[in-house]
Amino acid sequence: MATHTFKKVLLGLFILTQTVTGSTQETKHPQPVKKRPNIGMSYNLVDFSPSFPRKDSVYGFSLMYWRGISSKLDYSLRYNGIFSNKNQNDIISSNRMSSEAEASLHAKAFRDEKFFNPFLSAGIGIGNYRENRWEPYAPLGAGIQINLKSELYLIAQANYRYSFDEKDLPHNMFYSFGITKSLWAKKKAEIPVVADRDNDGVPDNIDACPDQAGLAALQGCPDRDGDGIADKDDECPDAAGPASLKGCPDRDGDGIADKNDKCPDVKGVARYEGCPIPDTDKDGINDEEDKCPTVFGLARYQGCPIPDTDGDGINDEEDKCPNLAGVRENQGCPAIPEEVKKKVSIAAKNILFVTGSAKLQTSSYKGLNEVAKILQENPEMKLNIDGHTDYVGSEEMNQTLSDNRSASVKEYFVSKGIDESRIRSAGHGELEPIADNKTAAGRLKNRRVELLLSYFQ
Repeated sequence: MATHTFKKVLLGLFILTQTVTGSTQETKHPQPVKKRPNIGMSYNLVDFSPSFPRKDSVYGFSLMYWRGISSKLDYSLRYNGIFSNKNQNDIISSNRMSSEAEASLHAKAFRDEKFFNPFLSAGIGIGNYRENRWEPYAPLGAGIQINLKSELYLIAQANYRYSFDEKDLPHNMFYSFGITKSLWAKKKAEIPVVADRDNDGVPDNIDACPDQAGLAALQGCPDRDGDGIADKDDECPDAAGPASLKGCPDRDGDGIADKNDKCPDVKGVARYEGCPIPDTDKDGINDEEDKCPTVFGLARYQGCPIPDTDGDGINDEEDKCPNLAGVRENQGCPAIPEEVKKKVSIAAKNILFVTGSAKLQTSSYKGLNEVAKILQENPEMKLNIDGHTDYVGSEEMNQTLSDNRSASVKEYFVSKGIDESRIRSAGHGELEPIADNKTAAGRLKNRRVELLLSYFQ
């Protein structure tokens, strides 16, 4: 039984140790205030029986000394006087006052300024209950400290006291209610008398301007313009300005003080003395980004005008032949000579097919060869081929026939070495007549292939 109880005591000491460890590692108060030396007295009750019969309870008093180790850990020394009556209690050998001495640690939940402060206790003690016999024991328990202010505390405790020799001294319960008071009163801090020549409330020893009344926020220096910069550090002490400009104003907010800004009301840059980057040609693109700073231009050409690569007076955005000088009437492409147009027209009129098919008649070759030669000599030129029919037969059949005949002409030019990408062919069936389909002469005119040279398609 005693061994089991002793293990409980050891467990309590371990828990107290962990609590103490945590309480001494505070970060909220880097310089915690610990309890100053206190002395006090208490009224005690000791119960030597677990059943707490009144006949086995004795009364006594304590003289106590408490002192802080840290803000949440105290130690105490106490002398206990226990009064007994031999007829009522045989633990104590005679009608006498027995003496006990204890040393304990107390781990508090809070700092001493709290009104209500629970704590855990553990310690070691020794008692003289019989003549020339001293019995050791270990007190382990809990208590409450009540702060009455001015370092006056009410302390109530309940300890289980483990006996190391249960045969002579049984385990017992100890109850205590007492009061402690600090031995020393707090000293009032002496207010030093410091010199303040300019009477600005800032002592001379920390006043950067001891002979000029100033502001505490500026180490005692004045600030005439109220910009938060002491006049001694302010390059414009009579005009408010930011610290970044050494106290000088900047009306346009460009980061250049007005006193150094040639354009103080317009945002600019330092390399132009506070003025904006110039735009000589007034095209909205500043000269540093404008590749043509003296000629009005566009942003997409980095400040230059729309280019005219072939120099024909038609800018490249409007010129269908930007690399070939031409005329505006032909959208910037060269005009097709009349004699060339005539050769192409004759060749087109002489294109004939085998009846009802897309096969070219050999009589068509001469004119087509003339057109092929023109294309070979003018690699920039392109050719449009459009096939047409009369209205004899179904619309679907006529569309197919015109598609095939225009494609047949295209294949002939490709066979002569003309790149296919330069030729466009399309069939239009009977949809675009140029003569009356009701007459034989009209239908003959409507059955045709048109050739058109151009520099774009």
